[in-house]
Amino acid sequence: MTATFAFSAGSAPPAVAMPPGACDCHIHVYDARCPAAPGAALRPPDADAGQYRALQRLLGMQRAVLVTPSTYGADNRCMLAGMAAMAGQARGVAVIDGTETDAELETMHAAGVRGIRLNLSLGVTGSPEQIEPLARRVAPLGWHMQLLMPPDQLAALGDSLARLPVPLVFDHMARIAPAQAFRHPAHALALRLMRDGKAWVKLSGGYLVSALHSVDDPALDRLARGYIEASAARVVWGSDWPHATASAGLQPMPDDARQLERLAEWAGDAATLRAILTDNPRALYGFPPCD
Repeated sequence: MTATFAFSAGSAPPAVAMPPGACDCHIHVYDARCPAAPGAALRPPDADAGQYRALQRLLGMQRAVLVTPSTYGADNRCMLAGMAAMAGQARGVAVIDGTETDAELETMHAAGVRGIRLNLSLGVTGSPEQIEPLARRVAPLGWHMQLLMPPDQLAALGDSLARLPVPLVFDHMARIAPAQAFRHPAHALALRLMRDGKAWVKLSGGYLVSALHSVDDPALDRLARGYIEASAARVVWGSDWPHATASAGLQPMPDDARQLERLAEWAGDAATLRAILTDNPRALYGFPPCD
């Protein structure tokens, strides 16, 4: 394997055609020149936008959404630099702590940021008490709030999430394990918010929630299809490149082409696949129409 694909287990394109403007809605970039936040659990090797673009070409995709990882706390410099390097084909999801000035938020918006993330699973900044004030802070910008937390914690928030003034995005399948599908109240909450037009779900990190640590786990099928059946217009996909947990030796390195093949299986037809990879990201992140 060459250095170009050091962060993906495969080096062949997916066995399914990608629609024009296909978007990977969850990637991270890492740069040792940006200091890790105190207490950060994941400190993977450097992974830059150039490496990702090589993988992107292999996969047949054009657009990406960069998310500030837990490694950097509320320091968004690495994400912003990576987004700038992708020449207008990227959007960003930042992490904020509420001390940012209006001018700082407006500068991030001009750069392409369209949401904020609270990672209450591995993050070193943010708390459940900040959800409402941060949502109100970014609502005037038209941003969304992306949440990652254990299912019990998500369920405990209940209907308070429906009252927030911003759309919600649950990444990594809302952290629902396949065995919890249609049984855990957090899954019922996520499905209800999707149907009500208040939330989106990223079909990312299937290998993270799988008991087998593999996107090929057949138990993922019911979970993924359940989200699509709840509202296909509220589903996006992300690779989670460069797979920081795999770099840390916590699980096998996933094959990103295989992740897309599995997404195509869950989608079931070309029109639904196009919605998930192209149309829905346009709506959520404000990408321009495809040529």
